[in-house]
Amino acid sequence: MYFQLLLYFIFSLVAVFIVLFVFIAVLRWHYASKKRKFPTQFSIAFFHPYCNAGGGGERVLWCAVNAVSTAYPKVKIVIYTGDLEVSPVEIIKRAKQRFNITLPNNLEFIYLHRRKWVEAENYPYFTLLGQSLGSIVLGIEALRLFQPDIYIDTMGYAFTLPLFCLIGGCKVSCYVHYPTISSDMINKVIQQKGKRRTISYIKLVYYQLFAKLYGLVGWFADSIMVNSSWTEDHINTLWKRPLSTYKVYPPCDTSDLQGLPLERQKTKSVKIISLAQFRPEKDHPLQLKAMYHLRQIINEHVWENIELVFVGSTRNQEDEMRVVDMMDLCKHLSLENNVRFKVNISYDELKNELSEGLIGLHAMWNEHFGIGVVECMAAGLIMIAHRSGGPLMDIIIEDGAGQNGFLASNEVEYAHAIHKALLLSDTQKLSLQKAARGSVNRFSNQQFHDNFLRAIQPLFSFKKFK
Repeated sequence: MYFQLLLYFIFSLVAVFIVLFVFIAVLRWHYASKKRKFPTQFSIAFFHPYCNAGGGGERVLWCAVNAVSTAYPKVKIVIYTGDLEVSPVEIIKRAKQRFNITLPNNLEFIYLHRRKWVEAENYPYFTLLGQSLGSIVLGIEALRLFQPDIYIDTMGYAFTLPLFCLIGGCKVSCYVHYPTISSDMINKVIQQKGKRRTISYIKLVYYQLFAKLYGLVGWFADSIMVNSSWTEDHINTLWKRPLSTYKVYPPCDTSDLQGLPLERQKTKSVKIISLAQFRPEKDHPLQLKAMYHLRQIINEHVWENIELVFVGSTRNQEDEMRVVDMMDLCKHLSLENNVRFKVNISYDELKNELSEGLIGLHAMWNEHFGIGVVECMAAGLIMIAHRSGGPLMDIIIEDGAGQNGFLASNEVEYAHAIHKALLLSDTQKLSLQKAARGSVNRFSNQQFHDNFLRAIQPLFSFKKFK
């Protein structure tokens, strides 16, 4: 009986694989014949459903587009976007306003109508799996609308890679800002104890199975780019493709911001700048709690002259509500007189805020890199970031002669780090500012330009053009 059941299971499994193989082969033949029948200009497509969001990921996208346009002017460049309410002209204008990036004229935008399939709010349970499967639905729409020669995912939707590789017949690459699953997430579940042990066990099995799936899809990328040492370690562990993996630091506006004067104007007030999108993982509430603790360890006269300025962009109504909640938390902690919010400001306004700031704050745990951290340091701010991820492994040196900033892990440590920065003499502040500014040249736009082109060059190896 058991032997018969086992045979039935094996034959069923083999039948499923055969049907799947035939289905993929038919679809691939369909797209290949379509490509031969209607030949088009050689093209490269960037998959970035939130291309108008105005965050660090979007800076990577637009600098990558500029790099390709400069090196391969005859190539057609396509952007898959889900920003239906925004015209191409408005997207290009926002890129110029937010990042001071002038985009090429040969861009084509393909609008996707199924972006809701990748939004976390649609998956209250098994969110990672839901969003990943949803990205396949969105990817199918993208492939149906336009079949490129080279496909690059710049948002972290790795489950679209097999789709464009197997069915679209494309050369495939990706820029990984943050692995969808990581050993840190799995270890966090393992450490959970107490009454919810059964739920934790189910979650652990789910995470481990998802990690296997995620590791599988990574094999379909011809070239893999990661944005930091932290991300590189996790991707190499999961995807096991070290020879095809390139560490390409994100482009940071170091040259322009380095033109700002290091010595701030002599005033009683001290401005602290927090530069990040208003997203939950950026942990803005931790910074407010740090300010609350700071108030307990400095005298009231000093406190009256301290101002924390949150500078960042919002992607949607949910982010806008998050800003409102932050304002409410300010009132709850009696911080409303010492905190300001600058939302969706222009690049020139950003430069003005940075030029007046003395201290920079960044609080995300396991930040994959930290473009905002680098930008603050280039502008001459004394940076305080979370002791994890990119800031810890790539950007900030906390001890020794090469110190260029501070690291902290919780609101109390952040409060004491701010206090330390306030107590520095003018000479010590200037020395730290110079060290910070001098350490960020390796994250420049030009460095990104060169390293990005080096990573994708194999994708163009079968074509000769400029």
